[in-house]
This record gives sequence, C-alpha cells and structure tokens, in this order.
Amino acid sequence: MTLAVQDAGAADDETSGARAKRPVLHAYLDIAIVVVVLAATNLIAHFTTAWASIATVPIAAVVLLVLTRRRGLGWAELGLSPRHWRKGSLYALAAMGLVIGVVAIGAALPITRPFFMADRYATISGALIASMIVIPLQTVIPEELAFRGVLHGTLDRVYGARGVFAAGSLMFGLWHIASSLGLTSGNKGLSSFLGGGVLGQVLGILAAVVATAAAGIVFTWLRRRSGSLIAPIALHWSLNGAGALAAAVVWHTTMA
Repeated sequence: MTLAVQDAGAADDETSGARAKRPVLHAYLDIAIVVVVLAATNLIAHFTTAWASIATVPIAAVVLLVLTRRRGLGWAELGLSPRHWRKGSLYALAAMGLVIGVVAIGAALPITRPFFMADRYATISGALIASMIVIPLQTVIPEELAFRGVLHGTLDRVYGARGVFAAGSLMFGLWHIASSLGLTSGNKGLSSFLGGGVLGQVLGILAAVVATAAAGIVFTWLRRRSGSLIAPIALHWSLNGAGALAAAVVWHTTMA
C-alpha cells in the first residue's frame, strides 16, 4: 500500500511538472514566432517590391495579432483593453503636446533647423499626406501593434518588465537598420554633421538604431504606465508625423 501511494504521488508530480513546463515552452515558442515574422517582414518590406513596402508591415501586424490571440494572449496583454482607453488617451495628449512643442522649437532654432531638411518632405502637400495617412497606417499603428502589443505581451509572459524594456527596445532599434540605409544622403543636416561617405552612412545607421531603441524604451514605458497602445501610438505619430510637417515647413521657408 505504501509503495503504491508513493508511486502514485511520484506520477502526479511528474504530470504536474510536465503541465508547468508546457506553458513556458509555448511562451518561448510564441516569442520565436513573433521574432521570425518581424525579421521576415522587415526584409520583405525593404528589399522586394514597392507594393510590398506599402502592405507588408500592416498585414504582418494583423497576422501576428490574430496568431497571438489564438495562442491565448488577452486584450489587456496586447494593450488593447477598452478599460485602459481613458488613461491611455490622457497620456497620449500629454506626450503629443510635449513632442510637438519640442519639434516646433527645434525647427525654429538655427542650430537645429538643418536637421529637419529631409528632401522626401520637401513639399507641404507631400508632408500632409505622409503625416496624416502614410505614417499612421503604414508605420506607426502597425509597428506599435507589433512591438508594444504582440512582442510586448509575449516577452512579458516569460521575462517580465526588464525583458520587455531590454529585448523589446533593442529589437525595435534593429528593426530600423534597413530603413536607415541612405539616411545621411537624404538629410542635409545629418550629411554635414556625419559626412556623406560610407563612414557617414554607417554612423547614420548606428545613430538611428540607438535613437529608435531609446524611443522604444519611452514607448514601452508609456505602454506599461497607461496599459494602452493609445499612448505610444500618439507619441510615435508625434515624432514621425510632426517631424514630417516641420521638415516641409523648413524646406518651404528656407528655399522660398
């Protein structure tokens, strides 16, 4: 009787141990899937066709959202719970006000004004289309959904806050390597500061990775503080969208 009870207890312990390991393995698998999909998305978006560059990131973000929902991530884990909308909106307004003010000052000061002279925003109409349509739909919302939503939720299950801040922000910085190719050649302020040769381009890429990784830390802080994607989406748009509009204004006033 005693041996039978001991054997039964040992079997129960093995079963419970296997059950405990299974969710952890699933969580690591989820992270691996998200990372692979993001890496493939980045390569397809930047090194294939023009249509792929437009559609790949938004499609991938939706696919990742569906996959992780099916894998058991809740709306709150993804930053999409309605109960956090109000708090997220308050943080969003504060973040947008701060960034727009800083961008306006930077565009007005002679010492920082050249850094806004990106030739892709040389017209007001082009900057408006980019700021209000292209940047939100093609960049800001899909990236926040993928990084501060899906990747954040999967990393948080295994590594907690430190892992989310470190790994998530680093991956967000690396995500911008491809989009930073030729960055200095298209920006007069950066090319004069870093140089226009190969070294200047490498330095421009490194600067972009560091800057976007640092931005990722701030986006993650907003996401965790507010519990919602609304706040990092607003800040992300402010940096990109307001920057595009400021660049167009600088071009228009400088070249007029």
